[in-house]
Amino acid sequence: MDDRMDVALLQSEIAALRVENAALTAALADARQENKILRDKLDLLIRQVFGRRSEQVDPAQLELLLRGLGETVIDVTVEKKEMPALAPPPLPRPRVTTQRLRVPDNLEVIREVIAPDLVTAQPEQWKQIGEEVSRRLDFQPGKFFWQETVRPKYVRLGQRALPPVIAPAPPQVAEHSLAAPGLLAQLFVSKYCDHLPFYRQEKIFQQRYGVFIARAQMIAWLDQSVRLLDGIYRCLLTDARRRPYVQVDETPVRYQDPDLTGRCGQGYLWTALVPAPADPVVVYQWHASRAASCVASLLGPDFRGRLQCDGYSAYPAFAKEKEIQLCGCWAHARRGFFEAKESAPQVAGWILRQIGWLYRWEEELRQKQAGPVAREILRAAHSRMVVARLERAFQKLQPRYLPKSPMGLAISYALNQWPTLVRFLEHGDVEIDNNLVENAIRPTAIGKKNWLFFGSPEAGQRSAVLYTLIENCRRHGIDAYAYLKDVLTRLPTTTNQQVAQLTPLNWKRAREGPVQQAA
Repeated sequence: MDDRMDVALLQSEIAALRVENAALTAALADARQENKILRDKLDLLIRQVFGRRSEQVDPAQLELLLRGLGETVIDVTVEKKEMPALAPPPLPRPRVTTQRLRVPDNLEVIREVIAPDLVTAQPEQWKQIGEEVSRRLDFQPGKFFWQETVRPKYVRLGQRALPPVIAPAPPQVAEHSLAAPGLLAQLFVSKYCDHLPFYRQEKIFQQRYGVFIARAQMIAWLDQSVRLLDGIYRCLLTDARRRPYVQVDETPVRYQDPDLTGRCGQGYLWTALVPAPADPVVVYQWHASRAASCVASLLGPDFRGRLQCDGYSAYPAFAKEKEIQLCGCWAHARRGFFEAKESAPQVAGWILRQIGWLYRWEEELRQKQAGPVAREILRAAHSRMVVARLERAFQKLQPRYLPKSPMGLAISYALNQWPTLVRFLEHGDVEIDNNLVENAIRPTAIGKKNWLFFGSPEAGQRSAVLYTLIENCRRHGIDAYAYLKDVLTRLPTTTNQQVAQLTPLNWKRAREGPVQQAA
């Protein structure tokens, strides 16, 4: 009896040990999987911090990665037969190495004549038979000067009892302001185009020109000027809201919040871009949050059309129950597979190669300056086939990778965004990605590395107004300094009905009109 009890007890202990061993084995397997995911994330972080930031992949390396892939995803040999013939890529333009200097033809020439001392002493005894001419490129920094306005007072002869007559004072950006439009334009262009904060400009003016302008005074002038420039900004914002296709993105910018003592808050500079080749429009808007209400404030509640963006949840929330089509970004989708290249080199290399075909056809369309109809036709003939192949591959590959692994995250993002990623095939005017709006954000990203943060929540929107005007000037090939100086001179006498004539594009057309008519 005792032996039976001992055997039963031993069997129960063995069963318990087996259960515990199975649990420990499963826990070990989970720990190894988690360890692999963390190592992949650590490798990705190290590459992002210390490695090359470029996402370009060598085609030869991709071919090497594809070797041995077999039938894991799809037969590569069959794909090469299905690939349509493309025009050979254009040869790279040769770099000009001999030309070290390039100046405009109408550059001003200041002539200095140096005569020999003998000729200067007795010029009547000499006759010039030629000259030696040499040139050097020179530069004269900007200079400060007083713009003095004189308004004489007059009295009528024989009627000295009447009050004197004087011309009215010219209108200014702000009453009793000491800053002329030229100085204001220089301050704004230096900060928002050349990325020089006001404190650096203060030191430059004092050390190089002996003129001291306090930063607080510059900010006051900026606030006074933005009150006038805001009318032009509103015209550009209204124009962007009326367009049927807009790209939107946002970038974080810190700001000093009075409620947060000793630290900065996190705000966002939202950007809307209309990528029309003939009439592009860029508008910035500052918000202290990243909510969907910020998108509604930027585009307006009545916006209808196509909105291209990344996968951030605020955009679907804004487009919900509205006549808005969300268009995805293939650059964001591609980025995930590029980051997964180290953990799954063969599969990631094949996927990157397929996406590379899409971008190669887009580059060919861009070089030919194809219109929306031609783009839609070529995409239907070539790109649609590759996109369908990628969808089948993603659905087949998704069960093979852990959801939190780099490849699993990249595939999940692509499939979740798939209805928006394929929308560029349906509309020829839609770009394959929203890189254009990200390029419009770059000037602000360079600027915030210098001025670090906005001084207040109100300063964020003031900067958004200036960035909007300067970026539109850049896209239309306009000198931002000449534009700001002219509009700041004219705005004090401009009516609300005339403000639309001072947008950068209308301003450029008005200045080019008489020249074209004369020609």
